[in-house]
Amino acid sequence: MINIGIVGATGYGGRELLRLLSGHPEARLVAAASTSVAGEPLSRELPAFGKIYDLNFELFDADALSRTCDVVFVGVPGKASMAPVAALREAGVRVIDIGSDFRLKDTTAFEQYYKAEHTAAHLLDEAVYGLVPWYRNALAEAQLVAVPGCYPISALLPLRPLVEAPIASLPVVIDSISGISGAGKTPSEAFHFPEINENLKAYKLGAHQHIPEIEQELLHKMTVQFTPHVAPLTRGILTTITLRPEKNFDPAAYYECYAEEPFVRVLGANALPEVRYVRGANFCDFGWVMDARTGNLIIVSAIDNLMGGTAGMAVQCMNIMFNLDETTGLRWGGMAP
Repeated sequence: MINIGIVGATGYGGRELLRLLSGHPEARLVAAASTSVAGEPLSRELPAFGKIYDLNFELFDADALSRTCDVVFVGVPGKASMAPVAALREAGVRVIDIGSDFRLKDTTAFEQYYKAEHTAAHLLDEAVYGLVPWYRNALAEAQLVAVPGCYPISALLPLRPLVEAPIASLPVVIDSISGISGAGKTPSEAFHFPEINENLKAYKLGAHQHIPEIEQELLHKMTVQFTPHVAPLTRGILTTITLRPEKNFDPAAYYECYAEEPFVRVLGANALPEVRYVRGANFCDFGWVMDARTGNLIIVSAIDNLMGGTAGMAVQCMNIMFNLDETTGLRWGGMAP
């Protein structure tokens, strides 16, 4: 049995971890830390977990967590996980960070896009990027895992196999539409119901923090033009990728690498995914169309941003770290309707 702690369990990602871990046959939650509700019963703050977890929230204490936990998930907002992750690693506990602070290896890029100094840069070399199909072997021994961002997962799973394909050096255009939960739990005017209901908007054009993350994991062999959008749905990401082949090629041959991947569903040519088929599941579905008129290859992917884009991928990483079947606790189909 894996003894687990969660730091930041009241956020959306943390809540999804609680849901997954409650049904995981090899996981036991032993600690939940929160600065805002320390001392409160978990089930009072999160009523969905009444009669499931009998724990009180506690103040963050890295040494105490290291004595009771085999692994600690950290689910705090971006730029806030550097200090607790550093403390946990100093205490000798394995960490899975579902936030953004340890994804980028280049501190200059981090400071440019996150507008903050990286205060735990000494840990970047040991941080393993948690994109399971591409880092499975490294994850087995990882002491610190940086779970990818949800937008990057939706783009990288279709694009990473194509880094050696005959693609023109033009920027790859990535348009993503996300549900509101991707913005996190903290209220803001932009995501207030009257502002976002029946609305759709783009934001952070050319400046989004996931741009350097995507390019890093494409081995800097592609430049991306990334435009994120937010839509009035709770969860899910639909990403459309447009790129220009230098010559005709069959994408299916490049995607054979995913034939044995348990959570990547390659739909194939002229078959396109929908968010409803991955909602509540750990899958990434994608298919493509070769547009003969324009000469462009158009790929569409779908994930659940809180599952395959966050908590599900994190639990898959944990399974690998502890030598379990990586599908343990994750074999859920999409919730449709």
